[in-house]
Amino acid sequence: MKKMMFTLVTGLMAVVLAACGGNEESKENNAKTAETVQQDQQQNQIEEMQKKLEAQQIDEKKTVAIVNDQKILGSDYNSALASVQGFMQQMGQDPTSKEAAEQAKNQTIDSLIGQTLLLQEADKKNYNVSNEEINKQIDEIKKQFKTDEEFEAALKKSGMDMKTFETQIADDLKLKQYVEKEVPVGEITDEEIQKMYDQFAEQGKSTGQEVPKLEEVKPQLEQSLQQQKQQEKLAQQVEELKKNAKIDIKI
Repeated sequence: MKKMMFTLVTGLMAVVLAACGGNEESKENNAKTAETVQQDQQQNQIEEMQKKLEAQQIDEKKTVAIVNDQKILGSDYNSALASVQGFMQQMGQDPTSKEAAEQAKNQTIDSLIGQTLLLQEADKKNYNVSNEEINKQIDEIKKQFKTDEEFEAALKKSGMDMKTFETQIADDLKLKQYVEKEVPVGEITDEEIQKMYDQFAEQGKSTGQEVPKLEEVKPQLEQSLQQQKQQEKLAQQVEELKKNAKIDIKI
């Protein structure tokens, strides 16, 4: 009888333990399932967003604008648009909304026209870059990716092929040369740095953040001021170039 009772109890315990184990396993499986569902939903949202962003692109061969008889094509537009859309997302904006999409379009066209005018000026003044400089810059960019496949995927996502990318690198380097020599910023004064630091410190205090000493952030502030001044001068130069330019926007 005792043996039978022991067997019965042992069997019952086994059933209970199995049930408990099953419950734990079930909970774990449910947790994994919930996590998988969440990941799938996030992936679907990303893919849906990408489709909406790509829907704003245009035919690569379509003429977007003509600047002094030079065509700006859809391939250039799509690449620049992707950059604008990415910046908007970083700033917390939804580039797929009607208002933001129109803003992205106008900003992209304006940027391309300005860049074209500046490059035309650079060509007039015989600024050039060598294939060696272009390849060196491309190699530096490739180092940011683990494999060539990742690099090519990033190119595709940005709406560019290798030829378009090489052309963009060449234009960027040429424009950099032009800006450095033709649009000098000049020295940044201590007063300007102090003013920017005071604004930075005030903003930090209002958000409860610890504000570093001026000496610790002075190089960054100086660089930021240089970039700001350079952008302002470039914008002024573009506006001057527009006055004598023939610009025909097609979209």
